Amino acid sequence: MAAETHYTKRKSIEFTPEIWQALALLALDSRRNLQDLADEAFLDLLRKYNRPTSLKEALQESTRRLPANDDAPPKRHGT
Repeated sequence: MAAETHYTKRKSIEFTPEIWQALALLALDSRRNLQDLADEAFLDLLRKYNRPTSLKEALQESTRRLPANDDAPPKRHGT
């Protein structure tokens, strides 16, 4: 069995001093690091806009968009 490889992407994000301080305090209060808070926030944002959060979800969603996969019976012409 092949070992699973995880790739991470990095992106620099700027925060206002007020937001940064609020995030730092939240991290301390919740005993979590900023990365954990960011992961949770971005997952919540993706769910809010009904976006897939994994490859499996993306593939399932792509099959739902095809009319051939609808449960409705095909329309009959001329009746």
